Amino acid sequence: MRQYSADLTPPWKKPKPVPEVAAEPGLVVEEPGTGFCGAVIRCEAGTVTLEDRFGKHRVFPLEPRGFLLEGRVVTLVRPTSAAPVRPSRTASGSVAVPGARARVARAGRIYVEGRHDAELVEKVWGDDLRIEGVVVEYLEGVDDLPAIVAEFAPGPDARLGVLVDHLLPGTKEWRIAQSVTSDHALVVGHPYIDIWEAVKPSSLGIEAWPRVPHGQDWKTGVCRALGWPTDNTGAVWQAILARVGSYKDLEPELLGRVEELIDFVTGDGGV
Repeated sequence: MRQYSADLTPPWKKPKPVPEVAAEPGLVVEEPGTGFCGAVIRCEAGTVTLEDRFGKHRVFPLEPRGFLLEGRVVTLVRPTSAAPVRPSRTASGSVAVPGARARVARAGRIYVEGRHDAELVEKVWGDDLRIEGVVVEYLEGVDDLPAIVAEFAPGPDARLGVLVDHLLPGTKEWRIAQSVTSDHALVVGHPYIDIWEAVKPSSLGIEAWPRVPHGQDWKTGVCRALGWPTDNTGAVWQAILARVGSYKDLEPELLGRVEELIDFVTGDGGV
């Protein structure tokens, strides 16, 4: 006699098999039901604990087809050696994602005024921004901002964040920032005359940033006061940047502004 399977579901109706992936510490996955994305920090019998880039923890059951890995449905399984291991951190202090690919770029963008500012943001937050799919653009000056915002046309699915230098209430730059701010466009400024000041003096082996008399070029005045070369401030900046290893080398006022923009553009902040 012929043997027939008890499963009478037509082949075209059967779900396609999905790969099983060991829930190793540091693996970044997304739980599609909640949209929570994070790195595995613990895998126990029947559950996995994820930690997102803000340090939030969520526990999820290890269900078949329960997670997305780089956009593909997978089944997480407990690794053979499931000892809890806390993943390392990026320069910004977020959970590191070894070997992770950058996400497809979001429609949202972050503009950073000043080339040195943009280089510092890239060095400290670059890994986070690539994981989040956020592209950073260089903003030459605040005067260009209205035209950029008008062309970009920010909306609910395409937020725009802008970091500008030394944004003080009542100034021309402040008025321009106010004119382009909306529910989908956020302009924030750090309090420093120049981004150099956002680097902690202790990280550079100096007691404090010198005070430069009003009317003098700030970078030149700083270099002169500290005995640094005054004829090539670009090279001086590269030496400063080389001493920045992580967020610990930066002042909190800058850290807060950049994190605020990332939250806003990725949808974790804002309205």
